[in-house]
Amino acid sequence: MSEQSWQENDSFELEALTALMTELPDPEEPKTFRGFQGRRKKAAVVFAAIWGSTIALHLMAWSYWLVLGVTTLMSLHAARLILARPCSLPKPLEDDDAFPRVSLMVAAKNEEAVVGRLVEMLCGLNYPNDRYEVWIINDDSSDQTAEILDQLATQYPQLNVFHRPANAGGGKSGALNQVLPLTQGEFIVVFDADAQVEPDFLRRVLPVFDRGDVGAIQVRKAIIQAEPEFHSKDANNFWIRGQMAEMALDAFIHQQRSTIGGLGELRGNGQLVRREALIDCGGWNEETITDDLDLTFRLHLNQWDIEVVTEPAVYEEGVTSAIALWHQRNRWAEGGYQRYLDYWRLILQNRMGTRKTLDLVMFWTLQYVMPTAAIPDFLMAVLRHRMMLTSPISAMMMLLFLFSAIGGLRRVRRLKSAKHQSLLDWATLMVQGLRGAIYMLHWFAIVSTATLRMSIRPKRLKWVKTVHRGADD
Repeated sequence: MSEQSWQENDSFELEALTALMTELPDPEEPKTFRGFQGRRKKAAVVFAAIWGSTIALHLMAWSYWLVLGVTTLMSLHAARLILARPCSLPKPLEDDDAFPRVSLMVAAKNEEAVVGRLVEMLCGLNYPNDRYEVWIINDDSSDQTAEILDQLATQYPQLNVFHRPANAGGGKSGALNQVLPLTQGEFIVVFDADAQVEPDFLRRVLPVFDRGDVGAIQVRKAIIQAEPEFHSKDANNFWIRGQMAEMALDAFIHQQRSTIGGLGELRGNGQLVRREALIDCGGWNEETITDDLDLTFRLHLNQWDIEVVTEPAVYEEGVTSAIALWHQRNRWAEGGYQRYLDYWRLILQNRMGTRKTLDLVMFWTLQYVMPTAAIPDFLMAVLRHRMMLTSPISAMMMLLFLFSAIGGLRRVRRLKSAKHQSLLDWATLMVQGLRGAIYMLHWFAIVSTATLRMSIRPKRLKWVKTVHRGADD
């Protein structure tokens, strides 16, 4: 048990990140990297290029054939992705196995509603107490989080509490970097403050690291209000049901991508990282608003793989209103886009390898190019009385979302229960999958506005947290 405040000079040195990125020639700024400079200018150039290319294609007679050719290639990749069969989860660790040392880390800011339950859960895992440690980082909370943690530190021997001062920088990444040198685990597990996992979580997931060059593992995120056993009053909320399908879809897609040699991605909550891989990448990047998405790219750029597993899951609170969803997803969209602007040189150098680079290009096109091109495409289609050029790719993307949502929901059900699925079960899956695919359309509005906003506004590094309410009353 320990409790202390860290100083600014304790920051984790991002030496590997320095090696990965190209330094600016200015000797007065040894830790400023060319990749992280001029994000607004790069975003504006890309935005203008997408708009200009879309308008130009409408003026060319062969444009539809080009789009159909691209759609065909992307459809082949999508079909291969959907049909891939991931490896089954390895056998869990048994009592006579060698248990690796693990460090659990949580950066908490104003989490009085959930931090008590979190500590009780993490300190009660079915894992040898002398083989894991828990680090809760109080990031200058203004509520009762600090007092609650101080009290809990007297009850749980493996709990380490750190109080971060008001002037500490770097947001969540800075908090994690600051405590990293003091951890002892061979594997680092990062949770959000609202996380809930089963007691055997570590025993079931850690054996996945035995596969090849696995640098990190992301478990499926699940919306706790949508789980029947939690009896939440928000269980039938439209946004909660949509997020339930979205998380199943997301886990399915990235597990499939990893299976075919593409990019598995980290999602922050419920991510496990090999210490060696984390040090190789230079820790968490403090120049981003989405530490998990940025770390995803740097792991792959350093030739580490990321595995995604469906079970066990990490449960978290979903947002219950359109406004909260809009703010949260805008941060995700902006952070996801930032990494392409930061690392584009290294991506074009094929540092990830051909299969990963091609997979990355496809999903960059679906996630960012398509929503950004939708507006000029629509305007030109109206002016020229033609169908939208992007219609074939949009149709393919909706089918990918639909099959992924159904596949993800079916995979979750199959792993949770060995019962044979009836015709009614399949009908329910179809309805939930269709609802999830329609729900995913909100990303078009979010990404199109985010790419525009990043083109005209300075970069944002503020850690914007989602309010956690804890258990229902």
